[in-house]
Amino acid sequence: MHRIVRPDGWPQGKGYADGILTEDGHLFVGGQVGWTPEHVFVSNDFVAQMEQALKNIVAIVEAAGGKAEHIVRLTWYVIDKREYVARQREVGEAYRRVLGRHFPAMAMVVVAGLVEDAALVEIEATAVIPKT
Repeated sequence: MHRIVRPDGWPQGKGYADGILTEDGHLFVGGQVGWTPEHVFVSNDFVAQMEQALKNIVAIVEAAGGKAEHIVRLTWYVIDKREYVARQREVGEAYRRVLGRHFPAMAMVVVAGLVEDAALVEIEATAVIPKT
């Protein structure tokens, strides 16, 4: 069995779940973009969207009973490799504001576009939450 995970106050996704938690503590977080829980984009800036997407992931992990350090994998989908590379310092600073010095396994994929037209990045995650 598994259960759908959605932070309190978040609207239900249309046709998707923000997170799925399995009985053995594996949490699969669907792709998160840089919008608020109300589906409003915080900015049209890559770094701001990336930071919000990471905050969304942490909110889902916490709603499942976990912590940021339980995240074991992140997959990033970016539409502009050059911007990501050019802004590495800012990306690192924003990452550490949200996840500190926790660095799970990661992959980055450059894509032609994302479903949400205003999205510049989408990040999905896997966490393993210990049983208490």
